[in-house]
Amino acid sequence: MKFLETLNEAQLEAVNYNSGPHMIVAGAGSGKTRVLTYKIAYLIKSGKYTPSSILALTFTNKAAGEMKERVVELVGAKAAKIWMGTFHSILARILRAEAKKLGYQPNFSIYDREDSVSLVSNVMSALNISLESLTANSVQHKISSLKNQMISPQDYEESFAQTLHEKKIVEIYREYNKRLFENNSMDFDDLLLKPIELFNSDQKVLQKYRKQFKYILVDEYQDTNKAQYEILKMFTTTRIKLCVVGDDAQSIYGWRGAEIKNMLDFEKDFPKAKIFRLEQNYRSSKTILNAADSIIKKNTDQIQKTLWTENNDGEQLTIMKCADEKDEAYQIAKKIKKEVTSKKLSFNDIAILYRVNSQSRALEEALRREKIPYKIIGGVEFYRRKEIKDIIAYLRVITNQDDEESLLRIMNYPQRGIGNTSISKMIAFARKLDISLFTTMSRVFEVIEVKERIQKNVKQFKLLLDKYIDLKEELSLAELTSTLMDELGILKLYKEENTPDSLARHDNVVELLNGITEFTKENPDATIDTFLAEVSLVAGIDSMDDEENSITLMTIHSAKGLEFPIVFVTGCEEDIFPLNPKFDSDSNISEERRLFYVALTRAERKVFITYARSRYRFGEVAYQSRSRFLDELDESTFEEFNGGTTRKVGRRRKAYYDEMYQESYDDDDFNQEQRSLRVGSRVIHEKFGNGKILQIQGTGDMQRVSVAFEKHGTKHLLAKFANLKLA
Repeated sequence: MKFLETLNEAQLEAVNYNSGPHMIVAGAGSGKTRVLTYKIAYLIKSGKYTPSSILALTFTNKAAGEMKERVVELVGAKAAKIWMGTFHSILARILRAEAKKLGYQPNFSIYDREDSVSLVSNVMSALNISLESLTANSVQHKISSLKNQMISPQDYEESFAQTLHEKKIVEIYREYNKRLFENNSMDFDDLLLKPIELFNSDQKVLQKYRKQFKYILVDEYQDTNKAQYEILKMFTTTRIKLCVVGDDAQSIYGWRGAEIKNMLDFEKDFPKAKIFRLEQNYRSSKTILNAADSIIKKNTDQIQKTLWTENNDGEQLTIMKCADEKDEAYQIAKKIKKEVTSKKLSFNDIAILYRVNSQSRALEEALRREKIPYKIIGGVEFYRRKEIKDIIAYLRVITNQDDEESLLRIMNYPQRGIGNTSISKMIAFARKLDISLFTTMSRVFEVIEVKERIQKNVKQFKLLLDKYIDLKEELSLAELTSTLMDELGILKLYKEENTPDSLARHDNVVELLNGITEFTKENPDATIDTFLAEVSLVAGIDSMDDEENSITLMTIHSAKGLEFPIVFVTGCEEDIFPLNPKFDSDSNISEERRLFYVALTRAERKVFITYARSRYRFGEVAYQSRSRFLDELDESTFEEFNGGTTRKVGRRRKAYYDEMYQESYDDDDFNQEQRSLRVGSRVIHEKFGNGKILQIQGTGDMQRVSVAFEKHGTKHLLAKFANLKLA
């Protein structure tokens, strides 16, 4: 097979091996994707495995799509029959085929995080739970964490729930799962848990898929969680071959359940497993590689490997000390212009990486001022925008009338005079008779608490939905959506409002309609179900446009798997990078160090690292100390540059700063009634001790304060009763 001739010796050995479970430890930039792609092509080309008997699991749709295209190029169109996709998309496909065995309908809805938070909020309201320490966001995060650890409501109640807070979570968790089932819906975590439930309850189904898949390959194995690991163990028998590829040094998703021990314990979990190491880096210069190596070697629990490269030494890393985040942004913009001009680069050759999303604000302002084009990856994703989710909700209800969350979202959108009070009365009626909210709409005239005028509005809305439920079998997906939008008058509504925001929403809806038309052309038999299945699993990185000539701004987590000639790693200060565990209990130094390693190894030629002496955080100026990671770097790999404004600032530059500060922080002191309590203030609580105010909402007696306490985590308190004292 001629294509194998392009592989190096270590890569070729890994591709050819076919005698049992094996793990390919692939260092950053070592050609991991090529090895995985060529291995799949080799398996098909050898004639030993049909495409449909190969299951290849990835962590992004983008990676899966690119790999499948490359395999098709190597072995022909038959490769399109490979089962390749993300864990969630492949398992959703299996669940739709087997849904009835679990009591679901195949057209079940898939709830994203926002949908889940909304459902948690509705559950808390129905259960009349309003503890200060519980918010819908925090409860949803806890439920997701428990599901990732495969802990059911009953398990949590019996083994963990001690406090009133925890017992309330049990109550919400149990009702949340019940509502999901009643809504014929699953959340993202269910897409991993329900297959385990299915396979445990029906051995025939498990045997069916064991017979289907003869070779299983897993990309980014270091990112697998407990549920994903269990599914792999269920699928894998002595007859089924297993190949996993990953890099423990790039395990950076512990906060969402990823377990690095899945990789570290591979030989223990799969006896007689063979380990291959890909250590030649094709991406980065020697200097960048040495710098990254000097960082990651500080971690103890890891698979030993030493990356090397035949690339040239390249430039030293540049560490820039800045006065504050505005100076940091200014210095970066200035460096970008210089690099683009002197090295004849395009803007899309450059990425600016940050640890937390809030860092992007100053950077965006500086880039706009300097007229440098940029795009943000991982901001508000297209399919998560309100106007798009509203339309998706209509499509969800048309195909799944039990989806109560989606129905609630569109009940009064566009406005049709059905208020929250009337909706609450309809929900109470539905619960009392144990019927769905959709069915209740047909019987709204029986809900005597709802005014006659509103009953008529509900009836009209039900007739509209019924019309499109009937039409979905007659019209194409594109025709149905377009006709529905016309009848609802959504585009007209946004245009008549004629504000920058409404016009942007108008354009987004048009873009959605264009996307649906394109999807229909590419998939002539596409139904609402197939479209919804596709968009429900889209991630921010999947829609990244590599051709757009602009600077890329993104978190380091979003950057994993990408590469750029020049990379800026920003905000390298203690409490930001590494993130302070007081403000993020899921962070730990080993994982933060791996994250720093990932940031450095995104770069091919040059790395700029910036840190600020002070930074506006939590509503006040905080004086920062540089990240410990800078002191862990091999001294021979970097040079330091003082970009801070210690000298006199020119009039033009001072005006630049003043204007940026004015724009950015006019609204920070939003609590006019209690000026003593500000975001960022350090406070003392009689019970919880020392903490820092993260957020203040409301005024007067209803003012709520979110405080990150050093020993008790984040608490949400009513200011009136909290009796907080300034530290």
